[in-house]
Formats: sequence, C-alpha cells, structure tokens
Amino acid sequence: MKNILVTGGAGFIGSNFIRYWLINHPEDKIVNLDVLTYAGNLENLKDIEKNPNYAFIKGDITDKETVDRAMKGIDTVVHFAAESHVDRSILEPEAFVRTNVLGTQVLLDAAREHNVKRFHHVSTDEVFGMIPLDREDRWTESSPYQPRSPYSASKAAADHLVRAYRVTYKVPVTISNCSNNIGPYQFPEKLVPLAITNLMEGKKVPIYGEGNQVREWLYVEDHNRAIDIILLKGSLGETYFIGPNHPEITNLRLVKKILKLMGKGEDMIEYVKDRPGHDQKYALDWGKIKGELEWEPENDLDASLQKTIDWYKVNEDWWRRVKSGKYREYYKKQYS
Repeated sequence: MKNILVTGGAGFIGSNFIRYWLINHPEDKIVNLDVLTYAGNLENLKDIEKNPNYAFIKGDITDKETVDRAMKGIDTVVHFAAESHVDRSILEPEAFVRTNVLGTQVLLDAAREHNVKRFHHVSTDEVFGMIPLDREDRWTESSPYQPRSPYSASKAAADHLVRAYRVTYKVPVTISNCSNNIGPYQFPEKLVPLAITNLMEGKKVPIYGEGNQVREWLYVEDHNRAIDIILLKGSLGETYFIGPNHPEITNLRLVKKILKLMGKGEDMIEYVKDRPGHDQKYALDWGKIKGELEWEPENDLDASLQKTIDWYKVNEDWWRRVKSGKYREYYKKQYS
C-alpha cells in the first residue's frame, strides 16, 4: 500500500489522476492538497470524496506548515499543482513564479525532510520554447530549455529545481513533460473545452491570428497511465516525455475537426488578435518512455475529441456552473 500526496488534485489533470489511481490501485491512499484557485474545483471529485482512501486538504503549496502537515506519512508525491494558463501569465506573472517556483521548492524541502520514496514532478513541453513552422524537428529529453512566456519560464525553473535537489540532496525524483491534454473536467478557458462549450451555447469559437500554431493533443487518461508506469518502472533522476500517437496539428484544423464532430459549420470560427509571443509549434519525441517503459497512448485524436465532446454534452450542468462561477459554492457547502 502507498500513501500518495497529489498536489493540485482538484484541477483538470490532477482530479483525473486521483480518480484513475483509486480505480486502478484501490489499496492505496491519496491525500489531495489544493488551494482551490479559480481552476480548482472539488465538484471534479464528488464521486470519490467519501472514499475512505481519499482525503482533501485545502492549502497553498507555498505554505510550509500546511505542506509539512500534508507530507506526514507520505511515501510518494505527484506534483501537478501549477498556474498553467499562458494568457494569465502574461497578465500576472508574479502568481506563476510564486506557485510554480517557490511552491515546488517548498514541496521538495518537505519531501526531503520526510524521506519520501518518490517525488514525481509533472511539467510541460512549453519549457523548450518553440519550433519554427517550416522545420520538422521534435524535442527530446536532452533538448535545451528556451521558455518564451512567464508560464513556461516558471515551469522551467521548477524543473531545474527538481533536478538540483536530486543532485544536491539525493531526493528520489522523476520528471515528465507532456503535450497539451484534453478530456473530462478541463476548465473551459483552454481551447478544446472552450470550443465545445461555446458551440453548445451557440457562440463562435475564437482563434488566435490565423490559427496556424501547431500543437499535439494527449488524452488525459493516457497521460495518467504514463505517470503510473513512470512511478512503477521509471529510473530515478530521469525525465520522460509523454505525447500522443498522432501527427501534430494546427489549431485551426483542430477546431475544424471539433466543428465537424459537432455538426457545425466553419462560420462559427471567429479570428481574434494573436497573443504576444505566441509559440509557433510544439512537438515531442516520446520514444524514450516507449522503449524503456513500454508505454504508448491508446487514444488517437479523433477518439480523444469525441470522448471529450461526449463528456461535455452529458455534463452540461458542470461546465455551466464553471462558466458562471457557481462551482465555487461547492467548497463552502461541503467543507465550511
């Protein structure tokens, strides 16, 4: 039996991970530490909140006392907690540095003091900067870091801290960098859930610039299976890329796929002014995790999009409460 601390477990990927873990490892216990920022939603976990192997602590990962309390008895940490929206990082970079850098340092210190057996840090492909549209390059785990936004710079700093604690203090760490995730419970400020929910509301889908930015899209369950395998078989101190099994795709083509799957026309696209410093292309070579740990994704892009669309259609009450802000009432009702 493992005692696992999940940071940011009320967010999109973290809540999916907790649900995945309790289903696939029912003997383990999970503590969810989340400060419940705008993107943290305990409604994501309503179906498992009474599970005897699950506990929630409301707290900030930069608060040493709260982190120390949460870390007691823990042998594995899975660190999702982060400010993650690039647009918001442009408007308010301080919050990203505080949570993503200082918060990671506080967690690493507590993990060292409590002698955890594994500290897994979840990072992003954005720390590597961008690939020009006219090049076919793909990043590997040894590619240089070249972050271009306050968000990606703060995640890059966190990655470096994790590696430094491995060298200096022998903290048993692993790192994963992943592509853009899609799936259930994603906050509808991100492109895919924003497109789906806007179309369900009869609104147009905004596209930055010409929509020629190139991305990869990973279904969240495939991501969590990869973390599971890294925790089970990954080598300490190593970094593993987690990506999808389809070619990269432009944002415009992605939105057109969503429109087609939802029976809508291209007149529902609205082109808006591009954001500052918008990265052109991301592409990961995830051959290492496939070769060393025998992981590969199970969902192709069309299947991932269809599953995501179906979920948002079935869970309309959830995303309408998120868009209206009413989801924040749940914590007060359940935990006051």
